[in-house]
Amino acid sequence: MPIAHIHMMEGRTDEQKAAVIEKVTDALCEAVDAPRQNVRVLIQEVPNTQFGIGGKTAKSLGR
Repeated sequence: MPIAHIHMMEGRTDEQKAAVIEKVTDALCEAVDAPRQNVRVLIQEVPNTQFGIGGKTAKSLGR
């Protein structure tokens, strides 16, 4: 059973997250020939104060 863990900065809509789940599922089904019902996708949202880019928080960079 393939499991994909997606970590991304918070702020996306439910529709955007649903699209990520669908497309990652499609990619795993194609790549490893897994049945759709066996694929799991977990999204972990990270606050911009806990997301670092180039040694700075995303919040301090205006993201």
